[in-house]
Amino acid sequence: MNHQQLFERIKKKRSFLCVGLDTDLSKIPPHLLAYQDPIFEFNKRIIDATHDLCVAYKPNMAFYESRSFEGWLSLEKTAQHLPDDVLKLADAKRGDIGNTSRMYAMGFFDKMGFDAITLSPYMGSDSVLPYLQFENKWVVLLALTSNEGAADLQYLKTENGLLFEEVLKVAKTWGTIDNTMFVVGATKASMLKKVRKIVPEHFLLVPGVGAQGGSLTEVAKNGLTDKCGLLVNASRSIIYASKGEDFAEAARAEALLMQQQMEVILGEAGLLG
Repeated sequence: MNHQQLFERIKKKRSFLCVGLDTDLSKIPPHLLAYQDPIFEFNKRIIDATHDLCVAYKPNMAFYESRSFEGWLSLEKTAQHLPDDVLKLADAKRGDIGNTSRMYAMGFFDKMGFDAITLSPYMGSDSVLPYLQFENKWVVLLALTSNEGAADLQYLKTENGLLFEEVLKVAKTWGTIDNTMFVVGATKASMLKKVRKIVPEHFLLVPGVGAQGGSLTEVAKNGLTDKCGLLVNASRSIIYASKGEDFAEAARAEALLMQQQMEVILGEAGLLG
């Protein structure tokens, strides 16, 4: 799936929503604990209830790796259950070089069937280029995050600007708009203008809308392009909308609210014609 194909899916679904599958065994509805694989059962029902409203799913690897072998089995089954009309994004935040990177890429792309993976660009081009050798796959590079500690490094002043700006300038040369995205936190929406000056066409993965308080309107105002250029992620606000037996219906209701807002945004921008 390339840049244009992703945009076509956005237009078809009238949505640029990514649902984060940050599935915590301690937070899922208690009745699911009776199932052999409660994590997968939860994910399956969330996916079945929301897949027509979103264009991507983003399982966060930490929630699966923390459960060791059982967690990896839940992740594999989840990846296999994801429909073909969504971007399957592994939120792994890997960052290593050479053959190690290639092994990670083989695992997530070839073996598990993910379309994209989040990476840290801190180690430079040779930590990212091995992933870009895989056809029709994406790297999603951390650029400007919303956590408090982001100020420790990302906002350091350099001769030519802030450090995150320098990362963007260099990292955009490693790939193309068809295989590279950047992570920009929704709570940093005002900084999206700076980001767009450097990467005016790339897709941005924007977490933080929903439970973290980011504004969808502000994100769209500052980050939307003529090909949308945004994947806005919501996790907890959707998947944990209810702890009752109606959790899937509640998740759908929350996803529908976001999809409807996105449809308005896309329509007002003239992107649905």
